[in-house]
Amino acid sequence: MPATRFPNGIMAGVRNLTLSPALVAANTTAEQTFPAPGVLATDIVAVVNKPTAQPGLGIVGGRVPSAGNIAITFSNNTASGITPTASQVYKVVVFGGV
Repeated sequence: MPATRFPNGIMAGVRNLTLSPALVAANTTAEQTFPAPGVLATDIVAVVNKPTAQPGLGIVGGRVPSAGNIAITFSNNTASGITPTASQVYKVVVFGGV
C-alpha cells in the first residue's frame, strides 16, 4: 500500500481493489468481505469509493474484520435486489497506527 506517515505516527494509504460484490437483497444492508493483502487487523477503513453510481445502492461502512481482509457494508434502498457492477476498482482509504 502506498502510505503516508504523519508526524503523530499515523499512516494512511489508498488501496485499489478490483471487486465483484454479490447481490444485495431488497430493502436491506449487507456486509461482504473481500481480500485486501497487507491490511493489518488493527487498521481502520476510513473511506470506500465505488467508481460508478447505481440507483438505490449505497456504501454505508467499511471495516477490517481480520488481517488481509476488508468488509464493506452495502445498502439497497429499493424493492428489488441489486448486484453491484462486477470487476470495478474500488478505492479504499486505510489508516494504521491509530
